[in-house]
Amino acid sequence: MKTLKQLERHFKGIANHWRIAILLLVAKEEGISVDQIAQELKGNFKTISQHTRYLVQAGLLRKQYQGRQVIHFLSPYGKTFVNFIKSFQSIESGKKSI
Repeated sequence: MKTLKQLERHFKGIANHWRIAILLLVAKEEGISVDQIAQELKGNFKTISQHTRYLVQAGLLRKQYQGRQVIHFLSPYGKTFVNFIKSFQSIESGKKSI
C-alpha cells in the first residue's frame, strides 16, 4: 500500500491543467515526443518540457531517448491516474438549485 507521502507525490504531479492535458494526450498517443506534445497542445516547448519533467519525477510518465528526441509513455501509475481523470470527468455535478 502506498504511503500518504507517495500519494501526495502522485497527486501533486497532476495538479496542473497542462500536466492533465499531457497525461491524456500521452495516453492517446504513446511514444510521443515533447515537440509533438507542444504542437498538439499549442503550448510553449519550454513550458511543456518542464511539465513532462515534473510528470516523470512524479512517477506518472516514463521517458525514453531516441537519438536527440525524448519520447514519453505512461507509467503504470500514470495509466491509473488517466483512468481516474476520465472517470472523474464523466461524473455529473449533482448540484441542486435552491
